[in-house]
Amino acid sequence: RGARQGPPARRESWSSWEGDFSKARKRPDRKPLSIERTKGSEILFGIAPCSLALSQSRRDLFRLFLKQSSGSRRLVLSEIVLQAMARGVPVHHVKRRELDALCRGQVHQGVCLEATPLRFKSLKEAEKPDVGHEESPSRQLIWLALEQIQDPMNLGALLRSAYFLGVDRVVTSQRNSCPLTPTVSKASSGAMEVFDVYSTDDLQSFLKAKTAEGWEVVGTVSNPEDAENIPVISCLEFRWNKPIIIVIGSEGDGLSLETQLLCHRMLAIPPGRALHPGIESLNVSVATGILLHSICSQKLKHGN
Repeated sequence: RGARQGPPARRESWSSWEGDFSKARKRPDRKPLSIERTKGSEILFGIAPCSLALSQSRRDLFRLFLKQSSGSRRLVLSEIVLQAMARGVPVHHVKRRELDALCRGQVHQGVCLEATPLRFKSLKEAEKPDVGHEESPSRQLIWLALEQIQDPMNLGALLRSAYFLGVDRVVTSQRNSCPLTPTVSKASSGAMEVFDVYSTDDLQSFLKAKTAEGWEVVGTVSNPEDAENIPVISCLEFRWNKPIIIVIGSEGDGLSLETQLLCHRMLAIPPGRALHPGIESLNVSVATGILLHSICSQKLKHGN
């Protein structure tokens, strides 16, 4: 009888040992969480955001975290180390799982940077002219206004396109809009680190004020039938010869009615085929990239 009871005892022993082993394996995964962050800081992640943040003087920087044995990225990361050393930022070489924990599983490319958050700038600062504007008052200006963009990936992609294509200013509504997070910086490929973003708590008043100054306010619509008694033209036919503000609406609802009624014209992107119901529109950042390219290319042709 005692012999028959042996196997269950061994199984119980194995089960107990297996449980202890499982706990032992899990223990190292909890260690990265012991890295205490500086109060009020956030974790930037990705090569471009971290490198550009180090090259600018817009954030307070605390610590740089690099993955041990970074392999093919070693040269790029060594350059980031030099940037950190030049700024007096301590460098810590850590394991990948520690980086994963720091940025909560985001794609960090082997580098994270602890820094203070970036804030939106006030519209008063946006009104200050760039160097050289005084000498060329007829310069074609294009501002991008964003109404209630909530997805950080979309906001980052919008900023990247605006920076690349030559938009002069980006203004976002404060209400129901995404803040300038590390995810936005990563999605912008670091453009957020070098390109100022402004904010207003009253987008409609801002648009009215710019209209009074002689600017044209141009809205965007995916379906021309959705426009409220406002002329809708194809972005391919749009021409402009004075300062303009392109207004982009939220991902799901587009522009609010109040904002639409302040637009002089609405732009639409003509599709290249008959569209199947349900896929009749573009992602907001993709659509904005197409519109901005069409508009900014005229700016380049005419010169400043």
